[in-house]
Amino acid sequence: MTHTARRIGRSLALVLPVVLVLSGTLAVTSVPWAGQSTESQMLTASSQNVSVRAKSRAPQDILLDRLLAELQEKDAGTALTHLQREVEARPSLAKHCMSIARALGRAAVERYGPTRAQTFSRPVCDLSFATGVSQQTQGS
Repeated sequence: MTHTARRIGRSLALVLPVVLVLSGTLAVTSVPWAGQSTESQMLTASSQNVSVRAKSRAPQDILLDRLLAELQEKDAGTALTHLQREVEARPSLAKHCMSIARALGRAAVERYGPTRAQTFSRPVCDLSFATGVSQQTQGS
């Protein structure tokens, strides 16, 4: 008798978790995900756009974001110094240097005001930082 009880117990130990997982999965897939839709929508595992790859960002965009964060955390002078070093280290960024420096100039005016922002100006990328400062000053 104990042998039969053990067999039943082992069978239940193997089958019960599978039944619970399947019933939980079925319960989740039948939840209507759209809030006010009258149709019943179901989540399917074979959706065609499951793994859409995110677009990679251009190196100049990544650099600009990093330098803008640095301008906010430290100061515009540090950001301009790092811009110059990045352009020297990666010459492919040279064609984007002027636009990045202008964006830093505009951000510096937003953070420090036009007079203090101008004090950070230096000859990085043909004085584009100063151009950004003056453009932002004229625009505001």
